Amino acid sequence: MSALPMLLGLFVVLGAIVYVGIQAIEPALIYRPDRVRTQPQEVGLEGVQEVEIDTPDANAVLAWWSRAAAGRPTVLYFHGNGGSLANRADRIARFQRAGIGVFMMTYRGYGGSMGKPNERDNVRDGRRAFDYLIAAGLKPDDIVVFGESLGTGVAVQVVKARQPRGLILDSPYTSMLDLARLHYPYLPADWLLNDRYDTMAYIGDVHVPLLIVHGGDDRVVPVEMGRAVLAAAGGPREMLEVPGAPHVNHEDFGTLDAIFAWIARLYGVPPGA
Repeated sequence: MSALPMLLGLFVVLGAIVYVGIQAIEPALIYRPDRVRTQPQEVGLEGVQEVEIDTPDANAVLAWWSRAAAGRPTVLYFHGNGGSLANRADRIARFQRAGIGVFMMTYRGYGGSMGKPNERDNVRDGRRAFDYLIAAGLKPDDIVVFGESLGTGVAVQVVKARQPRGLILDSPYTSMLDLARLHYPYLPADWLLNDRYDTMAYIGDVHVPLLIVHGGDDRVVPVEMGRAVLAAAGGPREMLEVPGAPHVNHEDFGTLDAIFAWIARLYGVPPGA
């Protein structure tokens, strides 16, 4: 038998092994959940309700809901790839003090939610979360969608399908593929990556008012990606670049105060605390 067919066969087998291996580790590269189910009161949050959102495939996705004060909007919040709801208790408390409602959904496999996270289900669950608020009596105009890091890719797709009052993107990326190319240049991400969260494919169809917040020293999602998303947006838009701020966790730089002020201008009400 010729050595060439054997060599080609070996390459095919090795390629298949690499492909299967990458498919297995992709979720671990994108999603880093805290799987423990925690009640809001366990992390010092009072007046916050745990909600279960049922899905057609018999899973249940959890959310924490702090209701808005009279005349204030509710933020539908999609968090980043690490931790879960409990890790964001301080941020929820800040929204509470401002009188702004927050409905923070966690993804499948995070914080007691059933199933495994993936782009398709995260986006569908995000739309279900929006519809849950509408069924509970809110109007689309009462809702501002908020995406944090990974959650920006969910938020943009939810807003394209629904029509809230506004959209806030905290450290948005152009696509997960672009991030993979940046951080893992040695991997053939173009043909291995399943969950692409292609923000640039959707943002042009988003016509609600948009605020982008991005740290100038973000080493995870470069600020240039936030600028590209801003330029491609289809509606009224503005961007807050925070010099010296890292990725996402830049409340010490006053970003939440700026977000509250933007929401206040959007609704024509005094800023929250």
